[in-house]
Amino acid sequence: MNLQRGKRHEDLEMNLVPLIDVLLVIIIFLVVSTTFSRTSELQINLPTAEANAPQEKPLTIEVGIDASGKYVINHKAMTDTSVTAIAAALQAAANSEKEPTVIINADAKTTHQSVINVMEASRVAGYTHITFATQAKAGS
Repeated sequence: MNLQRGKRHEDLEMNLVPLIDVLLVIIIFLVVSTTFSRTSELQINLPTAEANAPQEKPLTIEVGIDASGKYVINHKAMTDTSVTAIAAALQAAANSEKEPTVIINADAKTTHQSVINVMEASRVAGYTHITFATQAKAGS
């Protein structure tokens, strides 16, 4: 028995917004609670070796050059400033060591030629390891 004649029934609609909200909460929960396994790990057994005695520090030769062009090699002042004399002094300071490191301590106002003379003397003596000593600025 239909008591409401002439009245049309509306189509029923399902509201999807609450369903989407619930699904997003479930997805977040699953992502947070999931543990990830590492499949790219390698099992490596490293070889063992006996420890050797630590190597000695390489010999260093310190060459100081002041602003007037005077040379000091390992705290010994030089009177002859020729390239051959500097090379001979470097070889004497090396004590027949094969590859010493020559450290050039040059004053900021030293001429470039004085530094080049030490580098050339190192080449003549056969020493290829040359480095320069520097210092940090006061404000740095």
